[in-house]
Amino acid sequence: MSDQADSTQIESGPKMDQSGKSLFGQLELDMRLMGMVGAFIAIALTFNFFTDGRFITPRNTFNLTVQTVSVAIMATGMVFVIVTRHIDLSVGAVLAIASAMGAMMQARWLPQAIGLDYGNPVIAPLAILTCLAVGTLIGAFNGWLIGYQGIPAFIVTLGGLLIWRFVGWYVTDGQTIAPLDQNFLVLGGAEGTIGVTLSWIICALAVAGAVFALYNARKAKKNHGFPTKPLWAEFAVGGLIVAVIIGYVGTLNAYDIPTGKLRRLFEARGEVLPDGYTEAYGLPISVLVLIVVAIAMTMVAKKTRLGKYIFATGGNPDAAELSGINTKLLTVKIFALMGFLCGLSAVIASARLSVHSNDIGTLDELRVIAAAVIGGTALSGGIGTIHGAILGALIMQSLQSGMAMVGVDAPLQNIVVGSVLVFAVWIDIQYRKRLGIKV
Repeated sequence: MSDQADSTQIESGPKMDQSGKSLFGQLELDMRLMGMVGAFIAIALTFNFFTDGRFITPRNTFNLTVQTVSVAIMATGMVFVIVTRHIDLSVGAVLAIASAMGAMMQARWLPQAIGLDYGNPVIAPLAILTCLAVGTLIGAFNGWLIGYQGIPAFIVTLGGLLIWRFVGWYVTDGQTIAPLDQNFLVLGGAEGTIGVTLSWIICALAVAGAVFALYNARKAKKNHGFPTKPLWAEFAVGGLIVAVIIGYVGTLNAYDIPTGKLRRLFEARGEVLPDGYTEAYGLPISVLVLIVVAIAMTMVAKKTRLGKYIFATGGNPDAAELSGINTKLLTVKIFALMGFLCGLSAVIASARLSVHSNDIGTLDELRVIAAAVIGGTALSGGIGTIHGAILGALIMQSLQSGMAMVGVDAPLQNIVVGSVLVFAVWIDIQYRKRLGIKV
């Protein structure tokens, strides 16, 4: 009787393979990540319905990803900060001072001090280096105060939030700085894209890279004697990744440059726009920068000694220090890296706006922290992923852009975003409790 009951139970349950896993379980998907993807899809479909199909279009997809880049770049650095049980409330202010210094360099100081004309090819590189250097130095200074002087990160970066933005205000005399160098603006979005052909080439390389990564991961598991997914599961996951890459690039390649802008571009070259001629934007350079940052930060997290030290320190700071890790120097490195990414985001943000304005980066510290936390970075330390933070940034930007398109007032937008942040943290806590992870 018992055997019969057991047999019935097995037959009525999920279909199992010989390893005892359900067909869905064999995919070995990160359920938290899948939940985030599901939430993003739900947000996109909901806003698409309320905007009469305007949310899911090539134009809005282009704008949405370009608007996400600067926050997403900083969110990758915030993962390391939070993983080590710190916080950085100054990222928006550091972005502002870096942007101010870079803008003054190209619009005021270089032309006046050296006499470089607008459009000189050395202006943009010098402005970019200025932004990166300012951000890195401020970040390293924050890390020194936290690591070697023992001041809590909350206090140091809260002070930075109040200091650096207004230092930038004094640097610019409270003025909006323009025009920015034309070569600098290509990092911002619509002014800097790579066209259809090169976008498809990048797409093919990305697909090949994704397939190779999956193959390499499977090979490594086999070599070390770990169980692997069935081949059908590998193909299913790989096919999904490839479909997303091709779909994204194809969508951006479907966004045509307006005829008026094309006409001006042809006239600037002394040519006439041919009748019926069309040209698409393709991938923005700023998105390519984000991809490079994401790959580099993921490699740091998973493949380098620095990454191992970061997660070991976040998991147990006392044990990490006793094992010989210089946690003070590690703190300086993490905050210097965070500052560098703030400087890079300053380049992207000011180039996208085509000017430096004194309110640039306002509330970015909250968006960046929210993106990292929504992406699965535990405030208790030790846990976090780069891809999760980027997806969190995309979800945050989708909410804000969608509500703006629907006509929701700015105060209500902030109420919704704040509520989503609290809800996401609550969901994360419940998820970790179910897995038996200490929170």
